[in-house]
Amino acid sequence: MGDDVLSVQGLAPGAVLARGICRCMSSLGFAPLTEFVPARGLRVDVMALGPKGEVWVIECKSSRADFRADQKWQGYLDWCDRFFWGVAPDFPTELLPEGTGLILGDGFGAEVLRMAPEARLSPARRKALTQAFARQAAWRLARSTDPAGAGW
Repeated sequence: MGDDVLSVQGLAPGAVLARGICRCMSSLGFAPLTEFVPARGLRVDVMALGPKGEVWVIECKSSRADFRADQKWQGYLDWCDRFFWGVAPDFPTELLPEGTGLILGDGFGAEVLRMAPEARLSPARRKALTQAFARQAAWRLARSTDPAGAGW
């Protein structure tokens, strides 16, 4: 994927990467949601809800500087069953911490290269997170069809 694709779409590199990761998640039967806030002060790039209720978080990093600037990623571990880094093919993957998943992608798709270890959410947190995920997705859909709607 070249810079010309990014400029045509008008999207930042991280957003383009998130798009490809969302396509990958959908192909695996997961429902992806970008820019999801699981708790105050946290905003994950992609949260994906699986067919059996599993919750994956994917943090998209478009460059070495982007990765080094991220000091909050460990806070996301309490909000998912599996945590992944989503990076472009030219990203220096040796920077990524051991014990995390790895998804390699671009704006058109992605592939899980390393499965993240599982750390199951508690039933209460899973229920609250799933409900928040559903509400956020529904609100976004409603805004897309009625941008002037009440309460969005």
